[in-house]
Amino acid sequence: MMRKPSDYSRICVKIGSALLVGDTGLKRAWLEALADDLQALSKAGKEVLVVSSGSIALGRRVLGLADGPLKLEQAQAAASVGQIALAQAYQEILGARGLTAGQILLTLQDTEERRRYLNARETMGTLLKLGAVPIINENDSVATNEIRYGDNDRLGARVATMAGADLLVLLSDVDGLYTAAPQKDPNAVFLPEVLQVTPKIEAMAGSAGTAMSSGGMKTKVDAAKIAQAGGTTMVIGSGQVMHPLQALEDGARCTWFPAADCPANARKKWISGHLKPTGALHLDAGALKAVQAGKSLLPAGITRCEGSFRRGDAVRLVDCQGREAGRGLVAYDIGEASLIIGRNSTEIEVILGHSGRAEMMHRDDLVLDAHAASLA
Repeated sequence: MMRKPSDYSRICVKIGSALLVGDTGLKRAWLEALADDLQALSKAGKEVLVVSSGSIALGRRVLGLADGPLKLEQAQAAASVGQIALAQAYQEILGARGLTAGQILLTLQDTEERRRYLNARETMGTLLKLGAVPIINENDSVATNEIRYGDNDRLGARVATMAGADLLVLLSDVDGLYTAAPQKDPNAVFLPEVLQVTPKIEAMAGSAGTAMSSGGMKTKVDAAKIAQAGGTTMVIGSGQVMHPLQALEDGARCTWFPAADCPANARKKWISGHLKPTGALHLDAGALKAVQAGKSLLPAGITRCEGSFRRGDAVRLVDCQGREAGRGLVAYDIGEASLIIGRNSTEIEVILGHSGRAEMMHRDDLVLDAHAASLA
């Protein structure tokens, strides 16, 4: 069965520097063609995010820096200039098509440290709910070699899983994965689908990028492992054509890495099986009934909280008989949670002195155990 981008609801598109920036600067005509594709997906009711390389490559053109490796401080300076130019281009080009661009600059810690991860995730989710297109890039103006991704393929995969995207599109200078580098081996076989990234698949991937790119096929295969584990299907397609997303829609050659599960299910499996609880929330009968019916957990239905949890930590849900009913990610630190349990959500701002989430635990972050679910 032929897959296409419009089969998915939340689509993350990663663009490499070599596609976006040429010897004379921004490839504006190509970006405008891509924007047409994004507009078409948006009109079809799809949510779109863009992970865009190009700030260093564009900034070095603006600053007149010579070709070749840059010192760290030069790369950071180029990124700071390029980020402004790139954001302006996206704003103008997407704006002309009725789309609003929102810029998010991430560092490695933003995807690895739990609290910063949650903040970035909520920003992306809010932008998408408001109909905007998040434009995401690594914050190369402050990142150092020790605290950076270094390639936007893996960053794209982390962003896609963070945002709950069900499709990640990696636009590349090749049209997919081959058993060997097709430029060097005429017997290289094209692979239209990879169900699982095995050591054999990893061995097929080369490691060298282009002069403009820090990535290569290896980083794309690494990205596929991250995406598939997070419930996100990934596709590698050629970006060296105008309207590259429409080309995929029309059946252009590409390699698909289908996810075994959807993002929501993959996330819930991660919550239930891979996170160690750091506390507990005790629920009254009404709250237990509500979560069994698929609703979020509100502070009013919690009788007691215990532990040393912080916002975003996994905690156990305990019923009136002291049995574990499930677990999930809590929206407040224990200090604030202790103040608002048993209270109506409309009182949160008065009690805490600032507005907060209405729920103690969102239903998307909550997993019932098999016994509790069977009671629903």
